[in-house]
Amino acid sequence: MKEKNFNDWVKKRQEHFKKMSPSELFDGIIKGNRTALSSGITLIESQNLNHRVDSNELVQKCLSHAGKSIRIGITGVPGVGKSTFIEAFGKILLKKGKKIAVLAVDPSSSVSGGSILGDKTRMHVLSAEKNAFIRPSPAGDTLGGVTRKTRETIILCEAAGFDVILIETVGVGQSETMVKSMVDFFLLLMLSGAGDELQGIKKGIMEMADALIITKADGDNVTKAKLAAREYKNAMHLFPPNKNNWIPQVEICSSIDNTGVEGVFNIIEEFKDQVYDNGSFEGNRIEQDKMWLTDTLKELLLSDFFSDATMLAELKELKNKVAKNELSSYQAAEKIYQFYRNERRI
Repeated sequence: MKEKNFNDWVKKRQEHFKKMSPSELFDGIIKGNRTALSSGITLIESQNLNHRVDSNELVQKCLSHAGKSIRIGITGVPGVGKSTFIEAFGKILLKKGKKIAVLAVDPSSSVSGGSILGDKTRMHVLSAEKNAFIRPSPAGDTLGGVTRKTRETIILCEAAGFDVILIETVGVGQSETMVKSMVDFFLLLMLSGAGDELQGIKKGIMEMADALIITKADGDNVTKAKLAAREYKNAMHLFPPNKNNWIPQVEICSSIDNTGVEGVFNIIEEFKDQVYDNGSFEGNRIEQDKMWLTDTLKELLLSDFFSDATMLAELKELKNKVAKNELSSYQAAEKIYQFYRNERRI
């Protein structure tokens, strides 16, 4: 009976916050109300075009209270132990008095919503902590849509007082690049003991990394992890220097034994000190904001095109002509573009 009453109370509270205006949600968010924060993020994630006006207003209100966190991107090969690492790393951050939010970018699954939903149950310590907040970003049809929601979610989390934002990429391919574009520090987790350590890792991802951490360095795997770290350090020296003059670090850790995890925190603190001093921290944020503007504009134009029945009908006809070899793909694209311009009188 008590459980039923509690569930009823939770449901009423959720319904209450769903009906709140952007101003009311904002008031709750800056006071650190987690239900208001969750409802605000739900508003941002809504596909309803009518909700976009309210979500824009909410984000705008939160902007002046945002920007005070360190945003950390975390990626790695499948099985590297991202959720286990985040749990161990999160505990250290909490002990140091930090408030942490864990978000995810996953464009790879349109059904499950991403593996972080499972990770949330595995991060049982963080899930139970009042100073930790775990939220998956739902998978969508486009990577741009997912990342836009994640970017705006970051703003809300910062306004709610979270001073460390961990953004986990659980998708593959381009998601790493997009996460890099919204964080201050990019952390790449890797495994050792898989034969040639440099096989299967993309050069582009290594170039983006501010630190590369060999995980699962425990038991019989410690020696292998150290050898892998040496190989990665040699490889990192082949890359051109970063614009912020930061030299990427390579270390080993064990999330199970809790060895080396605090060293990751120390690396990030050292990074912060350096980029704050040379001005590249703020410069990077400004460049990211400009890129977000361009990306959002692209998304709006695509949305405008593909939500127009006339455009879709014309596109379908041109696709048939391409299939019949009556037009090349480039000619068809030019025709639909000119048709779009004429319809919009651009």
